Amino acid sequence: MFLLQCPKCKNRMKYQSKDIYLTGKKKKCVYCNHAFSVNKAIIKKV
Repeated sequence: MFLLQCPKCKNRMKYQSKDIYLTGKKKKCVYCNHAFSVNKAIIKKV
């Protein structure tokens, strides 16, 4: 499980991938609905 930060609104949220590869994965922010790349938004592993 990873802690991600939205590049637009800077809110933090948890993310867990179904598989081990994160390249090409996108997530929508639950606060502002902005879609961003998971790989670049990881803050730390939880």
